[in-house]
Amino acid sequence: MTTATTFLSLHRPGDPLLLPNAWDRGSVRLFAGMGFRAIATTSSGYAASRGLLDGHVGRDETLAHAADLVAATGLPVSADLEDCYAPDSDGVAETVRLAAATGLAGGSVEDWASGPGGRIYPFEEALERVVAAVGAARSAPDGFVLTARAENHIRGVDDLEDTLRRLRAYAEAGADVVYAPGLTDLDQIRRVVQEVGVPVNVLARRGGPGVAELAGAGVARISVGGSFAFAGLAAVGQAARELLEDGTVGYAEEAAAGSQLAGRYFC
Repeated sequence: MTTATTFLSLHRPGDPLLLPNAWDRGSVRLFAGMGFRAIATTSSGYAASRGLLDGHVGRDETLAHAADLVAATGLPVSADLEDCYAPDSDGVAETVRLAAATGLAGGSVEDWASGPGGRIYPFEEALERVVAAVGAARSAPDGFVLTARAENHIRGVDDLEDTLRRLRAYAEAGADVVYAPGLTDLDQIRRVVQEVGVPVNVLARRGGPGVAELAGAGVARISVGGSFAFAGLAAVGQAARELLEDGTVGYAEEAAAGSQLAGRYFC
């Protein structure tokens, strides 16, 4: 069984795969040691580790980073490939082929065009890109689990009907998993699950449903995006501010706990 086959088998509606998004080898090994069954990358979390904002890391670096995380664990790893770093369908397919060659179990394609003046691709163009990604995924020798993302809600477009239209089309085109990051209304999530016919991923967000509620709605996968990475960044910022402004080291207790985790899960 390939890692792609294993990864897809973990998507069980009602018993969702909890998928942490890692940003370096240390976070991969931590999550694997704690018992997670698969790992995802995070474009925003990795960019932050490089002192950059999301969308400012190119394809070559992203794929090298993904390969590094794959090498750090035997678990399936799925990559956040943003818009596949390409303005056209041929480029999307090439990115998926290159991603599969790194040993990734899967990856995603968004219908959001990044860069200056970013926009959501028109429906037909977005669908063509998903079709190209599916074709490349199907040609991967060891398989590749393709997640197709409808970006409306996380980009401020509150249009459930358009999101459903896109997700249904992406699923019909062969996407293995669909994902509409930004959806937090449980009734809307339930409707997506009922209408698309393939496993659904939901982004865990502040104020949104918890794991038990999402499981009850039939969700098959729950990911965290960059939130773990930014939670770590916030903790470092708080510790630095304490030392700089207060001259105290109350953060040392949390540091000791982190050191213990490293000792337990790192080589």
